[in-house]
Amino acid sequence: MAESKARVPAIEGWFRMDGSAPCLLGVRCRACGTVYFPRESFCRNPGCGHGELEETQLSRRGRLWSWTDNRYAPPPPFVAKQPFEPYTIAAVELGAEKMVVLGQVASGVDASAFRVGQEMELVLDALFEDDTNEYVIWKWRPVAA
Repeated sequence: MAESKARVPAIEGWFRMDGSAPCLLGVRCRACGTVYFPRESFCRNPGCGHGELEETQLSRRGRLWSWTDNRYAPPPPFVAKQPFEPYTIAAVELGAEKMVVLGQVASGVDASAFRVGQEMELVLDALFEDDTNEYVIWKWRPVAA
């Protein structure tokens, strides 16, 4: 019987590894409310001048802004499944934050039916694996009608 591999985040601290309610983790400036993803160490808002940031969970849902297929293996340090399989990348505008976040589309989703503005949700899916771990990343999939 094969041993199951540990599921670990491909990028530590960028998302919550909660199978039932995964979410991206950003930061929000306590003074002006500006939200950043990925995390920043200071507020870049030129009208703010404050640097006190707190971790915040970002929206799990948003609207499809754009998408494209990636048909070539990205260069290192990106690690792709071997042999390389083309995949779709979606740009999703998060509901509350009104910021666009890129991510791969979940495995098995047919992007040929995508339409701009459709509702998408964040899910966890494997990026790649090695002998001991399955490395997980956030991905996007359409919300079931």
